[in-house]
Amino acid sequence: QVQLVESGGGLVQAGGSLRLSCSASGSFSMSTMGWYRQAPGKQRELVASITSRGTTNYQDSVKGRFTISRDNAKNTVYLEMNSLKPEDTAIYYCYRMLTNTWGQGTQVAVSS
Repeated sequence: QVQLVESGGGLVQAGGSLRLSCSASGSFSMSTMGWYRQAPGKQRELVASITSRGTTNYQDSVKGRFTISRDNAKNTVYLEMNSLKPEDTAIYYCYRMLTNTWGQGTQVAVSS
C-alpha cells in the first residue's frame, strides 16, 4: 500500500515562499497526483494537480503563484508556492488519485 508523507510546511510572512514535498513509499509514476488544502471551517479544495505525463491544472486563485511538479525517479511531487497570501493559510494534503490515498497533511500559515 502506497503511503504519502508531506513536508515543507511552516510559518511565513505574506509575500514569502514555501516548497512542499510529498514522498511516496511506492511508485506513483502512473498516477495523477494532487495537492489539496483545507482551511479552518472550510471544505477541502483542490489546489493543483499533475498527470503522469506532466499536464498541470491549478485553482484560479493560485495561478501564476504556485507550481506543481513531480520527479518520478524519486517518487516525489512538489508544490512551489510564491507570493503567499494570508488566505493561503491551510493544511495542505498530497493525494494519489490511482489509489485514493491521502497524506497526513502539512500546515502552512501565512501572516499578514
